[in-house]
Amino acid sequence: MCFDLDSAPPIPAISGAAVSHDDLELTSADGNRFAAFAAAPEEGGGMGIVILPDVRGLYRFYEELALRFAERSYTAIAFDYFGRTAGSAKRDEDFDHKPHVEAATPEGVRLDVAAAVEWLLAQGVTSVATVGFCMGGRYSWLAAADGHGLAGAVGFYGRPADAAARAREMDAPILALQAGADRNITAEDNAALERALTEAGVEHELVVYEGAPHSFFDRKQEEFAEASDDAWHRVLGFLERVRA
Repeated sequence: MCFDLDSAPPIPAISGAAVSHDDLELTSADGNRFAAFAAAPEEGGGMGIVILPDVRGLYRFYEELALRFAERSYTAIAFDYFGRTAGSAKRDEDFDHKPHVEAATPEGVRLDVAAAVEWLLAQGVTSVATVGFCMGGRYSWLAAADGHGLAGAVGFYGRPADAAARAREMDAPILALQAGADRNITAEDNAALERALTEAGVEHELVVYEGAPHSFFDRKQEEFAEASDDAWHRVLGFLERVRA
């Protein structure tokens, strides 16, 4: 399963960091209006991050993640997938995400990512990367093949097949952070992704955290704190390498 609604990123807040944050409503090229949450450092510019959530869409975990990025001088925006079917209003804990996940399409997500990238560029960032989880991990990698001009794409425990199939279309480096005990993603799946990226000449790093379950990147998963800490440092290192 993906994160619980009371989960939180296993990342320490930086006390005293000057950041701003806002609830937003963005509009994609097809007219879809969807919810987003943005966080920005006091001094703008630099790299922007598009955060792609798991199957539940936008909720507190990803808003907190945006804040953690902003504390580290990245302008970040997390967005919701379900504007076309659930509207852009805030949702309560009883929201049934399953039919909305089924209705979501790669083209719709592509358009929404494009709108989020456009918003970041309007804030004066110099480059943009994507960071996604579960469903968002897969879509983060696919964003590297969708013509957004990304500097890089990070995915946590995304299903690899679609990304492997589109590896030759990718024009940005890839970081894949996979869970070794993920019941739905096999070692063969990960090997196929790494092979496809290598054959396509895509700069990449694929890390498997042996014994870690799907959604291990969670403050409540204390037994996987070491894996979470390593993953976060790899994300920051990757972003530093690819930022313009």
